[in-house]
Amino acid sequence: MPAMPSTRYIFGALPWYSVLIVLGICAALLLSSREEKRLHLPKDTVIDLALWVVPMGIAGARLYYVAFAWDTFASNPISVLYLWQGGLAIYGGILGGGLGVFLFSRRRHIRLSVLTDMIVPGLALAQAIGRWGNYFNMEAYGLEVTNPAWQFFPFAVLIPGRNGNVWHMATFFYESLWDFTAFAALWPTRKRMKRPGDATLWYFALYGGGRLMIEGLRLDSLMAGGGSVRISQWLSVLMCLAVPALFAWRALKPANRRQLMGGGVALLFTAVLTQALPRPAGAFYGDHAAWTMQMLLALPALVMLALRPGVRACSRLRTLLSLAALTLEAVLRVMQALSGSSGAEASLMLCAAFTLAAIASAVTFYLDVPAAEAAARPSHL
Repeated sequence: MPAMPSTRYIFGALPWYSVLIVLGICAALLLSSREEKRLHLPKDTVIDLALWVVPMGIAGARLYYVAFAWDTFASNPISVLYLWQGGLAIYGGILGGGLGVFLFSRRRHIRLSVLTDMIVPGLALAQAIGRWGNYFNMEAYGLEVTNPAWQFFPFAVLIPGRNGNVWHMATFFYESLWDFTAFAALWPTRKRMKRPGDATLWYFALYGGGRLMIEGLRLDSLMAGGGSVRISQWLSVLMCLAVPALFAWRALKPANRRQLMGGGVALLFTAVLTQALPRPAGAFYGDHAAWTMQMLLALPALVMLALRPGVRACSRLRTLLSLAALTLEAVLRVMQALSGSSGAEASLMLCAAFTLAAIASAVTFYLDVPAAEAAARPSHL
């Protein structure tokens, strides 16, 4: 495959972008149909659900993109409807599609977590396929690649510039590869999940971690806060923090959850205070933001260390998690010092370390989540 597509269209006026999105949706529906049978859901649940999720997901993806890139459409508002030209944000699709799943679950009286578990493996594969639409639209690329040794496809792509074609990071390919890896992790393990909703949480952790790293390399991110905040990175951070926190909640006995909440409030207050501390400017929107997120990640570890012996969280969990989270700050500082950079390189390392620590935290907590008891009723009710 060449570093620059020869055309945006598969034939005539039919764009590759639209075809690949449809192929991704079809792949997701096929896998979800297999899950429908395994979960003993009513026949045609997936087809009926798709009639809610697909249009709401596409609408959400477009509205999300337009909301944060209105300047692109202000001069020609009708172009909001030109979906084939690109401009679908996956987080908006997740929000819109998630709303569709919620409404469908209420209407059909099927547990929401069962429906989302049925969908997420196929969703990860659909994202891996759909990302290639960005290749044909020549969008979603990253920083300029100046080293000739890395100027090859698929590491980089050629993008037309003012003075000719320029090599840029193929961030769409990186994310496609990450999404396929998430699918490869979710599909074979879905039958061994302990409780309904676990596959969904693992999807959020895996996708959020990968998007956090890759988004920092892109040049066309949707921004907020006057152009200083990458929306997708902050949403990814929230997902990476929420998943281990939810697993920690499940791992604790009810009597100890009050301690977790009390310690959590104290550490959250500490994290907020760090915003006021004078610290040198650095990568990833400054050391203030990086330090705050590291404190939030360390939150469950510090609370676990404070809990008295005998709670459900075992010593292995407390030791591994606390070591991963409490040494994160030192590791990040060392990597920044070795890199000699406070730009994209250091930002990527900060994001990668945060992602690894968040996933490690989720794994260690998940090891101690008790399996759900066998239900007397069908699992989908």
